[in-house]
Amino acid sequence: MTRSKYIANKLREVLLNGHWIANTNYKEQIENLTWQQAAYKIKDLNTIALLTYHVDYYIAGLIEVCKGGSLEIRDKYSFDLSPIRSETDWRNLVEKFLSNAEEFASIVENMEDQKLDDVFVDTKYGTYLRNIEGILEHSYYHLGQISLIRKLIVKDKV
Repeated sequence: MTRSKYIANKLREVLLNGHWIANTNYKEQIENLTWQQAAYKIKDLNTIALLTYHVDYYIAGLIEVCKGGSLEIRDKYSFDLSPIRSETDWRNLVEKFLSNAEEFASIVENMEDQKLDDVFVDTKYGTYLRNIEGILEHSYYHLGQISLIRKLIVKDKV
């Protein structure tokens, strides 16, 4: 198995269909939530909708670069989610997230292994591998938050 295929499998595991490390994945955590649950605010915690948007923001940014575009994402905009006020708003966000997750995994899977060691946009950002691994680590971190918030929502019977 190539490095690219191995990493793509890890991306699919955390984002779409795996259970190996976290015993869950984003798709499982977000797909069956109502918009009220996704937008439910518990004290000073982020909502599940906001965390979903946040992770997707970075995935979409890396997709753009991998397709030959420029790096347009900025940390200060990574939480700029428009309010979720309906089931349609939430379903659109979930579908965008799942679509971007699969597209990103496919891009990585089809990437030549030597591309992983190439500079990502500028030397200050490291390599493609470093940025893809950053997405993986970032995704695991926020998946843990989503899982815990989801348990609190169920406890509050939202």
